[in-house]
Amino acid sequence: MNATESAAELALDTAESLRDPHIVTQGLTRAMAASLCDGLAGTALLHACLSRHEPRSAAVASLHWESAAQLTKQTRPAGIHTGQGGLAASLIIGAGHLPNPERHRASASRAASWLSARAEALADHQRQRSAQAKAGAPWAVYDAINGLSGIGRVLLAAHQAGHHTARRGLDAALATLTGILNNSSGTRPGWWLPASEHAPTVGVHSTGAATTGLAHGIAGPISLLTSAAVAGIEVAGQQQAIRRGTKWLTHWQEETGSWPPFISGEALDDTRHYVTRPGRRNAWCYGSPGIAVTLKRAGTLTRDDEAHAAADRATASLASIPRPSRDTEGPTVCHGSSGILHAARRLGVMDLANDAAEQTMEAHDADLQFGFPHVEAGTRADRPGFLTGAAGVAIALADYGKLIPETTTTPWDAVLLLA
Repeated sequence: MNATESAAELALDTAESLRDPHIVTQGLTRAMAASLCDGLAGTALLHACLSRHEPRSAAVASLHWESAAQLTKQTRPAGIHTGQGGLAASLIIGAGHLPNPERHRASASRAASWLSARAEALADHQRQRSAQAKAGAPWAVYDAINGLSGIGRVLLAAHQAGHHTARRGLDAALATLTGILNNSSGTRPGWWLPASEHAPTVGVHSTGAATTGLAHGIAGPISLLTSAAVAGIEVAGQQQAIRRGTKWLTHWQEETGSWPPFISGEALDDTRHYVTRPGRRNAWCYGSPGIAVTLKRAGTLTRDDEAHAAADRATASLASIPRPSRDTEGPTVCHGSSGILHAARRLGVMDLANDAAEQTMEAHDADLQFGFPHVEAGTRADRPGFLTGAAGVAIALADYGKLIPETTTTPWDAVLLLA
């Protein structure tokens, strides 16, 4: 059995372990159980993606969406990986992979309306912040997890699927993110935040920070603005914003080929104060895989040779790092090997993709209920979801194993801003 066949078999076995929604949700809080990150919205997306290979998976996806909908009624609104936003993203992206997408058209349309309103609310929040002369933009406004980068990407998918209510929110997201990239306060870019507005667990410099990565940094807005422009949807200043963002990332690329998680305000003011900071550099969420895909796609759009070269340097550097030395943990998508696997495939670097696929499959543990552990700070957890669990690993392996056909729909990795 070759690598792609082994990946396909593991993906199907994992999906089988994730069929029963009661098993998926056991031991999870209500909010986690409903989410794309940790629970049913993530497992629904897996089954939807497999439904053209395994038709009975369509009914399983529907059951998981219905179960998640019951759980999201009391959750707080956020981005596309938790709460109602996570369900909306899973439904809008996942429905396009079903043999009969029309069955869920009404639900997807309602989800697009809800997500569009959420985007407009976040855009209004940023307008009010700017009116109060507050510098920067909070993660919850712009990032891929909670903010307009992720929400906007799903709204773009909804718009392309014919859900007309998505357009207002999409335009609001594009305009707000374009403004964040094009505006600055002296040497501090529009997404810089003072230290007091970063989560205490992040540990940024006292002079604040501008974040780099795809999950929480400027790569997320660049990715959405690029996807929209490729689809022919632009607002004033959008191309300029893409160029400014890619130039900034190219400037701050380290000699190692990767990027620090953030650039301090002190270093932004005077590069002589730049010091290498600890933090993740080799995962989808922060570092080379996500940023390289972003720069490659943006560079193609804007014909930016420097962005292409930076992406190539990052990928070559990552491929040269032995597995034990990579700044990743476990096999899961967010900061593990399956995130590298899929990003490498997007970049067309198959030696790295094959190596990451092998590493991911070697992490399979038959003693775990869902097979693939989520590892963080040395602690292993048996989780079912997409970003931090077995469902995300299974989707990446299923795609690598050629179980997910190429269609005219938005690909599943749009929720990772890789497409």
